[in-house]
Amino acid sequence: MAQGGDVKLGQLTKYIFTAPSWKRSLFLLILLGLVIDGANARAWLSLPFPNSIAFTLPAAVSYYFSLPEQFLFSGTIAFTIPAIAALVLTKPIIEYCGKTMTWNRSALLALACTVFGVIITLGSLVISVKLIPLFYAISLGFIFGLRLFILVAISDYRLPRMLLPAFTQSGVGILAGILLFSPAFGLFALVLHTVFGLGFALLIWMIERPLQRAFRIRGLAFINAFIAHMTDGSKDMEEFFREIGEEVFVPQVSFFFHRSNAGPVIFTVPNLHPGPMGEIGGGNLPKVIHDHFDEETLVAHGCATHDFNLVSESEIGKVIETVKRSRDGIGYSAMAGRSGRITNGTAQVLYQRFGDSVLLVTTRSPHRTEDLDFSIGATIMAEGHRWFPHVAVVDAHNCMTDLSSPVLLATLTATEYQKASIDAMDACRTTPLYPFKIGVSHLLLPYAREQGFGDLGIQVLVSEVDGQRTAYILIDGNNMGEGVREYLLQQIHTKVDNAEVMTTDSHVVNTITGKNPVGMNVPVSEFSPYVMRALDEAIGNLEAAQAAASTARCEHIVVFGSNRISQLASTVNAMLVFVAPLSLAMLLLAFLLSLVAYVSTSQIFSSG
Repeated sequence: MAQGGDVKLGQLTKYIFTAPSWKRSLFLLILLGLVIDGANARAWLSLPFPNSIAFTLPAAVSYYFSLPEQFLFSGTIAFTIPAIAALVLTKPIIEYCGKTMTWNRSALLALACTVFGVIITLGSLVISVKLIPLFYAISLGFIFGLRLFILVAISDYRLPRMLLPAFTQSGVGILAGILLFSPAFGLFALVLHTVFGLGFALLIWMIERPLQRAFRIRGLAFINAFIAHMTDGSKDMEEFFREIGEEVFVPQVSFFFHRSNAGPVIFTVPNLHPGPMGEIGGGNLPKVIHDHFDEETLVAHGCATHDFNLVSESEIGKVIETVKRSRDGIGYSAMAGRSGRITNGTAQVLYQRFGDSVLLVTTRSPHRTEDLDFSIGATIMAEGHRWFPHVAVVDAHNCMTDLSSPVLLATLTATEYQKASIDAMDACRTTPLYPFKIGVSHLLLPYAREQGFGDLGIQVLVSEVDGQRTAYILIDGNNMGEGVREYLLQQIHTKVDNAEVMTTDSHVVNTITGKNPVGMNVPVSEFSPYVMRALDEAIGNLEAAQAAASTARCEHIVVFGSNRISQLASTVNAMLVFVAPLSLAMLLLAFLLSLVAYVSTSQIFSSG
């Protein structure tokens, strides 16, 4: 199966990494300069002294300054000192402009530019040692352009504001060149700064052009916002999502349970996606909805892909208000049917009827279980409306083998889901109804988001109908590792007759990559006792209950939009394909212009 755009976009996270400690980068900078100094000293000492017998310190100094300029080159002066200056100055300058920069990133950037500078400068030795000043000047121009490009990408997309912090390393390098070579070096180096600066500015424009034309957003500004989110939790990315977003109108089915001697319970199924990541957009959708209701509220994962990511957390308020209004005037029933399970191909459906409505929980585990497109859920609901006014379709989202594309309408997998669901609703239509009980529990877990667990922990809803107990286990997380569901069900079935283990698909556990399923970082054997404890608590507070269902139409919800993720992924991947050849072409042109500038400058000074 071809990979979807959301998967391709997720794979771009391989380019993201964490900067090492600034102390490590500083150590390498100092070491690199000393190594070059050592090699240069060895070459200098290998030369014969004019009068080795009468050698004195003044004579050595006089002899040193009489050497050709290539032997006066110092790695510490040419590379280490400019890099340290850039390390120290870049962060304060950028923060003065209102943006962020960490010491670790500043040090890593200085180190990376130094490495490139060393490679370019020492490349002159392949041709002639006399070309060291030329290649050093070229390296400074390249460092300026590279720093400009990177700082525009990671700190502030406004290029004029990044000129000064970009110039810190190469500017000190120019002073070092004047000291090591001649005052004329400064003028020539400034000319090359102009050449490389314009070249990288052109490259920045070409990189931003596709996103600007396709989505009317600046690509580097978006990267700035993403890094700000990673650094200090900024939500500036939501403004970009809103620009590309579109309004949708989606149904949301909720079950409201009233119990005789215990608190009420809500089981709601939004057909919206809790993404894209962290606190951005609807990433923490289940927790936000849960916290706005006095009742214990379970927020299951409906049929929605990343196309239905909310552009902003504020959009969740529209969903909450719609659900609140939908329970006004609803009629309760004290009758429910026994649960059952239907299998068609790889798809399974756990079904149960409450009053005149039906709850369907779908899965493919132990096969890969991924997002179901909204069209699949809408089709199942439409089929069920022949018999039931309210049909809740839950994607259990409980088996991840790898990052994978969503299930789309008309595929074999979608057909299996639909057939199994229709058979399940047909079984519900004729099932006998009995008085029922409901028990609920909510248990927080001692695990962090980075370990795959969201803020809600574990919620359990248990129904008891005609002596049959069915457990709905909801874990706040983004999918489950392969085999985790089966391990848990084996234990759960020792206490109940039927059960399903679900995840909310909360993307609050994903800050960079979409792969952080429950059970990947914490073994299932470690957290399963918490699941069993929550199950025991839910069984322990079973109370006679009544149920009512409603379908709320959430209107004017701004989401990413149909196929936006695919379009964005295609654009970004196309950009990445052309970045390398464009960069190479720009560098070759800059080097060619550098040689032209060198020849022209040499002629000017020789004629003068």
